[in-house]
Amino acid sequence: MNMNMRANGNANETDGYRDRPAWCLIACMTLMLLSLTIKPAVAAPEDEVRATFDRFVAAQNAHDIKAVESLLSSSPNFLWITRGTPIWGRDAALKRFTALYDATWHLDPEPSGLKITMIDEAVAQIYVPIIFTTGAAGQPPQQTRFLMNQMLVKTPDGWKVSSILPIPAPTQ
Repeated sequence: MNMNMRANGNANETDGYRDRPAWCLIACMTLMLLSLTIKPAVAAPEDEVRATFDRFVAAQNAHDIKAVESLLSSSPNFLWITRGTPIWGRDAALKRFTALYDATWHLDPEPSGLKITMIDEAVAQIYVPIIFTTGAAGQPPQQTRFLMNQMLVKTPDGWKVSSILPIPAPTQ
């Protein structure tokens, strides 16, 4: 009797639902594949670290002590080694930067040499060859190539520089 109803155009109501599981499966698989190809809008930690380093260089080159202060860790264990002398703590570093800003002080990192290593989700190491242009007030500036190493830590206020360790590079 069902055969006659179908032949006469009176199809069983359940026939239209027979393909529904297949369409649901196809729709679910399509959505799953799309979700794998879409990247989240959240920046990767390496991108955040790179942006912090870029702001650090810009603040240094602008001699913007307030901007530099906002990028340095407030920990008393902050360490900057400059000309073989350790500078401990943000306040001491800011005092030294202020003195350097009275003269020639410019950083020119080599972007192609920048390497960021994530030690864990809240600690990063930066390595980048960099040219320092420095000079005492009234003296001609000198350029020196360094291999810059920095450690950054993630805080509730963003990434902060916790150490600055420039190593003089051998002459090329």
